[in-house]
Amino acid sequence: MRVGIWERNEGICAAVRAGMGTAAAQLYCGSHPAEFAVAPLDLLCVSPGSSGWAGAGAVHCRTVLLPGTAGPLARALRCTQTVSYGTSPRDSLTFSSLEGGHISLALQRELVTLDGTVLEQQELILPFPQGGAPLPVLAAA
Repeated sequence: MRVGIWERNEGICAAVRAGMGTAAAQLYCGSHPAEFAVAPLDLLCVSPGSSGWAGAGAVHCRTVLLPGTAGPLARALRCTQTVSYGTSPRDSLTFSSLEGGHISLALQRELVTLDGTVLEQQELILPFPQGGAPLPVLAAA
């Protein structure tokens, strides 16, 4: 499995790498779409701070995970499935609460994972770093 993280040093790649354990995925991190145009990806995760959308049409991916506010980018990428994250009720992944050192992530609709498993609507409670931003946590999750 090939996973790309398009970010601007928000820590998403590091969080994903730490959470992968012994998973057999190849993880590619970059700050511009040209860095992901070499070979097709199974998943491209676009961070809330990503920029430089020129060249996004050269990126091939099966699934793109992107901020709900970046909807126009989904039309530029060549992908099969789009999953959005953010604070809108239209986003597939959002957070329902943020208190203390925890964040509650809410999957608001069914989705099919990269291995074909269907995930039902659910909530996940994860640790949340003091002073952190919730959108990069959603992207990494």
